[in-house]
Amino acid sequence: MAALPGKPRVGLLALTLEFYERGGPGIRQGREQWVRDRVLPALAEVAEVRFDGAAWTREQVDARVAEFEAAGCECLLVMLLTYATSLTSLPALMRTRLPVVVWNTQELYAVDESYDSPRLTANHGVHGTFDLGNVLTRAGVPFAYVTSHLDDAGAVAGLGDALRAGATATRLRNFRVGLMGYPFPGMGDFGLDTTHLAATLGVAWESLSVVQFNRLAADAASAEVAALTAEYRDSYDVAPAVSADDLAATARAELALRRMVREHRLDAVSYQFLAFGEDDRTATLPFVAASRLMAEGVGFGGEGDLISASFAAAMNRLAPPASFSEIFSIDFGGNSLLLSHMGEANPAMGTDRVRLVKRARPIVPVRVSQLALAATWRPGPATLAALTPGPGGRWRIIASAMRMQAFGPLPQLEVPHAKIAPDGDVRDWLTAYATAGGPHHLAVCYGDARAKLKHLARWVDAEYIEV
Repeated sequence: MAALPGKPRVGLLALTLEFYERGGPGIRQGREQWVRDRVLPALAEVAEVRFDGAAWTREQVDARVAEFEAAGCECLLVMLLTYATSLTSLPALMRTRLPVVVWNTQELYAVDESYDSPRLTANHGVHGTFDLGNVLTRAGVPFAYVTSHLDDAGAVAGLGDALRAGATATRLRNFRVGLMGYPFPGMGDFGLDTTHLAATLGVAWESLSVVQFNRLAADAASAEVAALTAEYRDSYDVAPAVSADDLAATARAELALRRMVREHRLDAVSYQFLAFGEDDRTATLPFVAASRLMAEGVGFGGEGDLISASFAAAMNRLAPPASFSEIFSIDFGGNSLLLSHMGEANPAMGTDRVRLVKRARPIVPVRVSQLALAATWRPGPATLAALTPGPGGRWRIIASAMRMQAFGPLPQLEVPHAKIAPDGDVRDWLTAYATAGGPHHLAVCYGDARAKLKHLARWVDAEYIEV
């Protein structure tokens, strides 16, 4: 089951030259000490790094990479502590499925009149990174290349973007997504071949039963229902129209969905709301459950959309907190867009205490009222992005830097809602997004995640487009 991500687990593959070992290990030992004294403490801000010393033969590199894989590392960070020959590491880097990040750096910050032979020997990895980058490119191995010095402002954060994206790509290959019901009839933008989904991204899907959902909801233990109902009252502003029966039914729906996510070991879930209405045992819809699960790292996609569910889960690892959403209306007057959905949004992105409200008009026939967390999101820089199949079936990531605006909550809206604005004219943005093939289901997060998304696109072989 998904969880909010910790730091990416990274294996540091530090390379030196075998030729230097023949003259004595002092050069290599000095470079290793620099890594331990300066590099590892700095990287601890953005990653859990495993470092087992430098490698200078093919056999050592093979062993290091195998150890990283066995230890559960999610990304490889390659550093050249001196010059190192590319063919020493190429075979292992071709075999591994771990994303490769080459960090072009050195201990020395400036070359001035004090520069001498010892400084040259200790700080000449840059041409080795060109050697390595050349052979990786020729071999078709995707890699990220980051140039920075530890004393540069934002150096570690920029490297962290690449490492986080690499870890996300690794986790994506093992995602399990549950689908309850069926894709909404006629919605073609998230139509897909699930074999292609598994073969390219590594995402597997599980079929979930509405019948089982209703049985689990009905069988939920009374004590668990009471505890969750009390949690709702403590955590949210419960609207006066919401009854005790409404809360209990919503709690039962959440307990049922949570159990299905747990038992199927799901990283994301999607459901078709029409399917709930086709079973007259359905008490209510799991809008609140899906929203709260998103806050815990479980992805969600509406209307049976496995793609957006997978991408929302990936975004929640890449740049948490993130949420599934949809553009519902254009605010031409305010040069912005209204984001909303029927009842699903990540409340962890919300402002203050989120309202728990009753939908006045149920969207499908159920036995009890349908509740939703009518979250509004806090203002600030944000990223709007989508994953979609492009021409020829190749994946495409579309990303935009946006700004969440201060808006709401509107008491008359019984659904999550927020306003988001592009840097330029909203008309131009909408036209660019549509002509890039943007789907109607998206993911949104705070901050500028474009660099992370661009790195992610490299490792999932997706075209990257900014609008």
